[in-house]
Amino acid sequence: MRIGELSQRANVSTDTIRLYEKRGLIRSVRRDNGYRDFDPAMVGLVTLIKTGQKLGFKLREMDGIAKALSDQGLSTDETADLLQGKLTEVDTKIAELSQLRALLADMLTQICPLQNPQP
Repeated sequence: MRIGELSQRANVSTDTIRLYEKRGLIRSVRRDNGYRDFDPAMVGLVTLIKTGQKLGFKLREMDGIAKALSDQGLSTDETADLLQGKLTEVDTKIAELSQLRALLADMLTQICPLQNPQP
């Protein structure tokens, strides 16, 4: 698929696609006419990278997982280790955010008891 179709299907700009490709996060094949040709599997990878960014991961943090998922020479064990590491990071962030949420809810109850009545 061409860059415009990938952009549309992944709901990102073509500039984002170019940046990801320049950073080595995704790959394309150049046709004789100079157009990029992307594998349809890149839609899921681009979506994953963009979601990771929205959740606070930097592109350099997504690099390993992108390479693992786009089959860039990593063994199955290496891929599993990278994915498990990222999953552990996500679980840690979820736990930290849950603690922060509980603290904020408690503060709201203390400061504005009518905003959040306790049963």
